[in-house]
Amino acid sequence: MLVTELFLSQSLQSLFGIKLYPVRQMLKRVLVLDDNQDILDVVHETLSYEKFEVKSTADSNKVMALVKEFDPHLILLDYRVAGINGGEVCQQIKSHPEFNDIPVIIFSAYINHQDEILAYGCDAIINKPFDLAELIDKVNNLIN
Repeated sequence: MLVTELFLSQSLQSLFGIKLYPVRQMLKRVLVLDDNQDILDVVHETLSYEKFEVKSTADSNKVMALVKEFDPHLILLDYRVAGINGGEVCQQIKSHPEFNDIPVIIFSAYINHQDEILAYGCDAIINKPFDLAELIDKVNNLIN
């Protein structure tokens, strides 16, 4: 960034409260929680290939801090993780006034408990094991 661009950016932000992002941040951002590293790797790689900026974590206790820091356009949560489960994390997100409009998808291997999972306030469920095409479709449908 050139010095004049930096000065202009800082001036606009201080005068008008306008937050400017570098071009790389113009990608849609997706935050992913799963305690299975293989799933994190596959989801991260797939969504990155589809031109999303992806941040992943295996720690459910870090999700709210990452939501504040990363400002995602969509959040993917594994339902069954150590610590706070994905449903409870979803409830925290949906009850927060700054983040309640962020779409949340919950991954679940518990197909028979969909009503229970939807009660947490998620926007969609993806059953495990899942098809990558289904993942991409649901992400695209909710993020646009």
